[in-house]
Amino acid sequence: MTRKQKRLTVILGGMGFIFAAVLLVMFAFGQSVAYFYMPSDLQTNHVGPGTRIRLGGLVEDGSVKRGGGSTVTFAVTDGKNTVPVTYTGILPDLFREGQGVVTEGTFESGNVFVADTVLAKHDENYMPKEVADRLKKDGVWEGKEKATQ
Repeated sequence: MTRKQKRLTVILGGMGFIFAAVLLVMFAFGQSVAYFYMPSDLQTNHVGPGTRIRLGGLVEDGSVKRGGGSTVTFAVTDGKNTVPVTYTGILPDLFREGQGVVTEGTFESGNVFVADTVLAKHDENYMPKEVADRLKKDGVWEGKEKATQ
């Protein structure tokens, strides 16, 4: 093999390695993407069973029911539509009715959302930006600026 052929082989091998690394990174990011939806979005956008999404809104008043063990059922609402949620695990300390919440999981059977992660706001002035923006847009939630008037 001539010097030119060796150099070309090394360059092509390096480019092949970089291409394979980029493909692996893209595949890994594609597997971890979870799209954000509000309950009203689910009426217009069909989400198939097993599709991983984030569901955000407010915990509906009177909907929290504790089952056997660490299973909790509650409803997430945006003021127009409501989605029942089942979660097994320890809820955040600040989780309560009327609270802003983002859950992550899948739809399993029927219209019940099975969450594997529940996130609640961490103080009285914070709500996840995606949830707050949508609730303000729909006129359901009044942020800090309304409460001080």
